[in-house]
Amino acid sequence: QVQLVESGGGLVQPGDSLRLSCEASGSIFSMNVMGWYRQAPGSERALVAAKFSRGGTNYADSVEGRFTISRDNAKNTVYLQMNSLKPEDTAVYYCFFRDFKNREYWGQGTQVTVSS
Repeated sequence: QVQLVESGGGLVQPGDSLRLSCEASGSIFSMNVMGWYRQAPGSERALVAAKFSRGGTNYADSVEGRFTISRDNAKNTVYLQMNSLKPEDTAVYYCFFRDFKNREYWGQGTQVTVSS
């Protein structure tokens, strides 16, 4: 089992920045992927960014160039730096962890609201 604890959501204005953090604990093996999905009201959950333990990175087209995902493998923590936030970035952001057997674990979600 893997437990995920998220932090960093909140209410910001358009153009502001925010950083999300997610720490994993439990049965963590070296090969895995961590990242973030988000779900806006009335929409399906969609991938925002993912980072593999050995370095590969994926971003959604809508956040490319504005968001940066990073991770500290020693701390089993993944970060999402969100810059130039837009109202359409408003969503609940979920951290996820996928191990080498493709078992997935999810955080509880953190609300990000971008509004003037």
